Amino acid sequence: MGQMIEFSRPDASACRGYLANGGKGCPGVVVIQEWWGLNDQICGVADRFARAGFNALAVDLFQGRVTQKPDEASHLMNGLDFPGATHQDIRGAVDYLRRLDGGGKVAAMGFCMGGALTIAAAVHVPNLSAAVCFYGIPPREFADSADIRIPFQGHFASRDDWCTPAAVDALEAAMRAKGATPELYRYDADHAFFNERRGEVYDAICAAQAWERTLAFLARHLV
Repeated sequence: MGQMIEFSRPDASACRGYLANGGKGCPGVVVIQEWWGLNDQICGVADRFARAGFNALAVDLFQGRVTQKPDEASHLMNGLDFPGATHQDIRGAVDYLRRLDGGGKVAAMGFCMGGALTIAAAVHVPNLSAAVCFYGIPPREFADSADIRIPFQGHFASRDDWCTPAAVDALEAAMRAKGATPELYRYDADHAFFNERRGEVYDAICAAQAWERTLAFLARHLV
């Protein structure tokens, strides 16, 4: 449904991404990958957004590298320039989608590593109108969720040993202490429950519920 494109970062260098067009005048969604890379599953999420009436751009943060091996994925994630990904790649994607829609509204959303970068984008990237995070929280010294000033929705798993329930509680407390009203959902599921390619953790019921909530949230804040 979509295609690979190149777009400009703020520093004028090029970045690749998978663009799925929802149609003229559609709001935009930047889709941010897990640590596996820009694989077919993430491109499929962009396609789903396009079918729902959004222009979706999934950013290729690993520059074409994709893996199914956890050790290699960890190596790729640990080698990523997170400030560069936030301030250059993701911001460039936001700017591209805004130009595509004549200055319309754009949200960021992502999973695991991409969820952490979604929070970073919500803190640091201008012109974002909303953010949806799936089970990812960045280090506070890089991006403090309490500094988010746009509508924020989060989806988290109760059996997550990486983005733990305690970390989610701390995120919510920090945001509410600053007067924010985050829309947070907790699911009786495992980390990565939304990823239909990972049968050992995928939860179809929770994933469907999270998707419906995501679309409703973006419709309220982008359309």
